[in-house]
Amino acid sequence: MATLHPSLVTRLCCLNCGATDVSKLASSSSPLTRSKMSRAFDRMAIGKKQLCQGFMPDVAGTPQNVGLKVCAARVSIEPTEQPFTLTTEFGKLEKESTYLFRTETGDQVKVSVGKKNLKYVVYIEVSSLQSHSSSNRLLLSWGVYRSDSRCYMTEDFQDSSPDGRAFETLFEQSSLGTYTLELEFKAKEIPFFLSFLLKPALEANSSVSEISSHRGTKFCVPVGLGRGNPFPLGLSFATDGSLNISIFSRNAEGLVLCLYDGVSAELPALQLDLDPYVHRLGDIWHVSLESAETYESYAFRCRGKSIDQFESAHKLLDPYSKIVLKSRIKDKGSTSVNYRGLLMKEPTFDWSGDVHPNIPLEELTIYSLNVKRFTEHKSSQLSADIAGTFSGLAQKLDHLKDLGVNAVLLEPTFSYDEEKGPCFPCHFFSLASLFGPSSNPISTINSMKDMVKRLHKNGMGVFLEVVFTHTADVEALQGIDDVSYYVNGPVELKQGNALNCNYPIVQQMILDSLWHWVTEFHVDGFCFINASSLLRGFHKESLTRPPWVEAIAFDPVLSRTKVIADCWDPIDKVPKDVHFPHWKRWAEVNTKFCTDIRNFLRGEGFLSDLTTRSCGSGDIFSDGRGPSFSFDYVSRNFGLPLVDLVSFGSGQLATELSWNCGEEGPTNKPAVLERRLKQIRNFLFILYVSLGVPILSMGDECGQSTGGSPAYVDRKSFDWNAVKTGFGIQITQFISFLNSFRKRRADLLQSRNFLKEENIDWHGSNQSPPKWEDPSCNFLAMTLKTDRTESQSSSETSHEFGDLFIAFNAALNSESVILPVPPEGMTWHRMTDTALPYPGFFSADGEPVLEQMGGLFAYEIKSHSCALFELHIQDRFKYRGFTCSSLHWAVSWNG
Repeated sequence: MATLHPSLVTRLCCLNCGATDVSKLASSSSPLTRSKMSRAFDRMAIGKKQLCQGFMPDVAGTPQNVGLKVCAARVSIEPTEQPFTLTTEFGKLEKESTYLFRTETGDQVKVSVGKKNLKYVVYIEVSSLQSHSSSNRLLLSWGVYRSDSRCYMTEDFQDSSPDGRAFETLFEQSSLGTYTLELEFKAKEIPFFLSFLLKPALEANSSVSEISSHRGTKFCVPVGLGRGNPFPLGLSFATDGSLNISIFSRNAEGLVLCLYDGVSAELPALQLDLDPYVHRLGDIWHVSLESAETYESYAFRCRGKSIDQFESAHKLLDPYSKIVLKSRIKDKGSTSVNYRGLLMKEPTFDWSGDVHPNIPLEELTIYSLNVKRFTEHKSSQLSADIAGTFSGLAQKLDHLKDLGVNAVLLEPTFSYDEEKGPCFPCHFFSLASLFGPSSNPISTINSMKDMVKRLHKNGMGVFLEVVFTHTADVEALQGIDDVSYYVNGPVELKQGNALNCNYPIVQQMILDSLWHWVTEFHVDGFCFINASSLLRGFHKESLTRPPWVEAIAFDPVLSRTKVIADCWDPIDKVPKDVHFPHWKRWAEVNTKFCTDIRNFLRGEGFLSDLTTRSCGSGDIFSDGRGPSFSFDYVSRNFGLPLVDLVSFGSGQLATELSWNCGEEGPTNKPAVLERRLKQIRNFLFILYVSLGVPILSMGDECGQSTGGSPAYVDRKSFDWNAVKTGFGIQITQFISFLNSFRKRRADLLQSRNFLKEENIDWHGSNQSPPKWEDPSCNFLAMTLKTDRTESQSSSETSHEFGDLFIAFNAALNSESVILPVPPEGMTWHRMTDTALPYPGFFSADGEPVLEQMGGLFAYEIKSHSCALFELHIQDRFKYRGFTCSSLHWAVSWNG
C-alpha cells in the first residue's frame, strides 16, 4: 500500500477563488519529485489504498448522515437508509453513507464513505463505461479540499500534488464489468471533501476527455463531515462520541465552520464551507463531525449579499455555545476581544444531595451583590485564585447568615462588554470567565455550581439578574442574522443593539438560556433588567400579551422559579413606568417604593404614598397578586449607595432624591452625623417593616460610598475592614434583628395577602387622626392588629405576641404618641427607636413601656426617627403582680 508524503497535504484548492490559505498548517518536509511520485504509483497494486497527510482529528458523520446531496457538484443523490455491504473483498464499512451519481453519459457511480479498522475508507464503484472506450482500464483523477466548497467548481485540481496536477489511481475491473476502487485515509486527516473525475486509461496519443457528472461538474463527496441534525441548536454530542453543530441564520447565503487547533490560535486551522443543499434545513444550518480531538474551539463566518449584514472575514460565536473561550487579538497596534466556543462537553458535577430551598415569595429577604467586587478586595483575606469569584462568595457565607438574608441576587454574570458593564451581554449561555479561578471557563462553571450547592445547603436561594433586551455593541449576535435577531435591523443597532425579544427564534433562544441555568446550574430565579422592553414587538410596538413574557409564565420548568421584572433601563439609566402583564406569576422590582420612601424621609413626601408603599403597594399588586410580588429597595447597584443618599444632595443629584442632612459631603459636625445615622436606620427600618420582599444592596451594611457619584463605574470593591468598624457592627446587627423580627412576626410582616382594613388603624400625634390632606405633615403612626381568630389556632408565636405599633417621623420636631390601650394581660414593649444611641436603639426582647398618667402609654418620637412597639403577654414577665421592669425589686422584697 502506497503512502503519500506529508508534503502532499492539500492546501486550498484554488487561490483565485478568494479562499483563505491554510498551507502553513501542513507538515513541513522536503517535497517529493515527480519521478519519485511516478515510481510510487507504479509500485502500487491495482485496487490498493492511498493515504494523504491531513488536518483534523477523528471526525465523521453520525449514522443519520446518509443521503447527502452535494451542492458543489450539483448532482442528484439518492438516500440510502441501511448500511451498504460491499460485495468485494473490502468488506463492510462502519457508519457508512452512500452516494449515487450519474455520469454525463448516464452511467452510475456509487460512492460509499465509512470507517474500517479505525481508518476512513472511500469505496467507489462505477458501472461499465463501454460507450467511452474499448479499453478496460479506468483511472480516478482526484484531489482533496478542506476549505471553501466553491473551489469544487474550478477547472483543475490545483495544489493536490507537488506539480499542481491531480492524483491518478487505477480502478480494478470486476468479472461483472464494473470498476471498483478503495481509498483509505487516517482518522486525523478528516474532515475533507473528495473531488474527482473519471478518466479512461488509453494510449498516450489518445484525446478522449475526462468523464464528469451529468451536469458537467466534478463528483464531490464529504469524508468525515456529515449532514448533521438541525436540533438541538449549538454543540451537542451523540452517544457514539460524534458531535453535531447547528445555528440559526435565515438570511445568510453561506456559512463557514472555522476550527481552531489551540487556545491562543488567532487564525482557524481549518475552515469548512457548508453546502446549503446539504447542511441547511429551513433556517437552520447544521453539520456533524466524528470527533474533535485535534481541534479545541470553533466559530462561524457568514456570507450574504449585503456587506452591512454579513462580514465574511469576521468570526462569529455560536449563540448556543455552553463553554466560551475569550481571547485578545492584537492587530496593527490595537487589541480586540474574540470569543469562540470550546469543542467539549460541559464538565460533570456532583449535584447529589442538592435541594432547592423553594422559599415562598413572602418569606424572601434578598442580598444583591456583584460577584467580583464582593470579595476581590485584599481585605477579604482570600487567596488570589478565588478572590472575586463564585468560590470567594461561597467563602463569605457566614456574613450573609449574620445579616439574616435567605437569598442572593447576583448582578449579571454572563459574558459581557467590560467597558460598558455587565448589563451589556455578549452571550446568554456562558459565564464571564473572570468570575472563576484563573479566569478559566471550566473552573468558572464548576465554581458557580459549587457555590449554588453550598448556598442551597444553608437554605439560601440564588437569583440571577439577566438582560435579554439588548447586547454589547460588538462580539454578540451581530453578523449572524441582524434582521432576525435585532429590532429593525442594522439601523437600530446604533441605538442600543435592541434584541427582537418576541421574534420566535430569539424568544426560543431566551427560553433555552433560562432552561440551561435552571437545569444545569440549579438557579432558583431570575430578575429581568429592562423588562419594559420585553413588551415590544418586531417594530417596537406595544404588545398587550407579549408571547415571551407569557411563555415564561406557563413554562413547565420556569413557572416554578421566581421571575421578577425590573423595568430599569440601563441604556437610558432611568426606570420605566409600565403596566407589566403578569398572569399571577411575575413579581416586580418596585421603583415607586424607593421613590416614595426617599421623598418621605427628606420631608417632601405625602402620607398617602408612605402608607401605600408600607402596606404592599396595592395600587400595583392588587390585580390578583399580592404584596409578596413587590420587591422593594432603597438603594441599588445603580445610583447612590445608602450612605451617600444621606450625605449628598447637590443639584446634579436631583433624580436621586437624596438629602445631605445639612452639609454636603464628608463632615465632622456631630449634629449632621447623628442625623445621617438616624436616616440610614430609618431607610432600613421602613424597608424591613413594609409588606413586600426587601432587597439589601451590597455595601450598605457597612457604609460603602462612591463619593456622591451615581455612576456604576464608581462603585468600589467591598471593603471587609468596614464590617468591623463601629458603624458596620451596629448596622449589620440591626439588619439581622430586622430580618429576625420579620420572620418572627410573619403573620403581619410577611403576609402573602394584603392586610384587611380592620387589621390596620392609622394615627396622627396623640391619637389624633392623620393629616392626610396636609402636604407639610411628616408624621404617621399605625397599629397592625393580629387576627385573633387565626392567632389562636396558629403558631406559638401568635400566643406570645400581639399587635404592632409603628411610628414614622420625618419632621424637624419631635412628636408625642399615645399607644393604644393594650388588651388585658398584655403590655407594650419598645423594640426599636432609631433615635436612641447604640446599642439601645433596638432590642430582641424589647424594653417595657410603662403606664404614664391617666393610664396611658405615651412615647416621644424624636425628629427624623422611627419607632416600633410590640404587645407582649404580660404573664411572661410578671412575678407576683410586678412587671419585668420591677422584677429585681420584687425578688428582693420577697426576701
